[in-house]
Amino acid sequence: MITKRKIGTRKSRLALWQANYAKKKIETLGIECEIIKIKSEGDVNQITPLYDFGVSGIFTKSLDQALLNNTIDIAVHSYKDVPVNLAANLSIHCVFKRASSKDIVVLKSKNIDFKKNLTIATSSIRRKTQWLNKYPHHKIVSLRGNVESRIKKLEKNDWDGAIFAKAGLDRLSISLENKMILDWMIPSAAQGAVAITSRSNEKELNNLLRSISCNSTFHCVSQEREFLKLMNGGCSVPISAFAKIENNKLYFKASVSSLDSKNIATVEDTFDSSDLEAGKKIFRKILKNGGEKILRELKKENEKKDTEMYKGALQECQLWKDCLSIGMTYPSWRKRHFTKKEDKESVRKLMKAYEEVELYLQNKLK
Repeated sequence: MITKRKIGTRKSRLALWQANYAKKKIETLGIECEIIKIKSEGDVNQITPLYDFGVSGIFTKSLDQALLNNTIDIAVHSYKDVPVNLAANLSIHCVFKRASSKDIVVLKSKNIDFKKNLTIATSSIRRKTQWLNKYPHHKIVSLRGNVESRIKKLEKNDWDGAIFAKAGLDRLSISLENKMILDWMIPSAAQGAVAITSRSNEKELNNLLRSISCNSTFHCVSQEREFLKLMNGGCSVPISAFAKIENNKLYFKASVSSLDSKNIATVEDTFDSSDLEAGKKIFRKILKNGGEKILRELKKENEKKDTEMYKGALQECQLWKDCLSIGMTYPSWRKRHFTKKEDKESVRKLMKAYEEVELYLQNKLK
């Protein structure tokens, strides 16, 4: 019988709100819970726009590692941050009832004329492309950080507004005067939902987690994420997906945008509420309605971006090798001379590692 478990979470106030919410739910099962705070890569780097990381799971990898090495027993996530392909031996058996999936724009002043040249802040490529498609004369600037720090940055800078997820503001009871719900903006897959990941072999725990999961939310976000997976989407791809169940029907709306915001393919359809193929059907529909062409363009852009990234990494690797060959480390601000006899083996191992990385990068560039 399970009596105690450790809950892993990021350190932001919103993440802790979600972890404490999960803790209360799990403790109704008679399980004592302890919250463990873990910093993610996305928390450490607050400068780079999310879509420039070029990888998925920047907010979840640290928690995945903590799960796999048994530092924690479950991890609590904003479900939209979780990659569609989970780490091996991890699974999701619990998704709590979804809060608002809406995006909102917080404005500096009450009477803003959207016909003017405005500057709006967001780090989301999805929000950026949808906004510029509607307001092509506006400027988008990157805005990273937790909810509170983003609000402070909005106040300090000469921007006209910033886009937030309504659920985050609601959960933190943050009330802002000049805000507008963006009913026309399609949200990210699983936006507004909180999910729990756990080790797949924890059968007893996973069965208990399923008992406190919201079935309708689980089904809707599962179909959204199936669509996202088929679209090969992540933080660097402007894809939207939203499903809801009303009157025993599943309503589904989705879109994909070109990176220049000029083209957006949008589709919607209604299915039986229990349809397990809704995500696949929406995927096939969007391909026929302009999505396939946009995906081809996105693939070319991403391949170009990857090539530049590999070239930069290869140059960095070669610099490390050159420095090691003369007994020094790189970069210069971490300069260290290898002079002792015991350093020679370390240099040999490092050189071999860099040669392997160099070969890998060269193969990627072929």
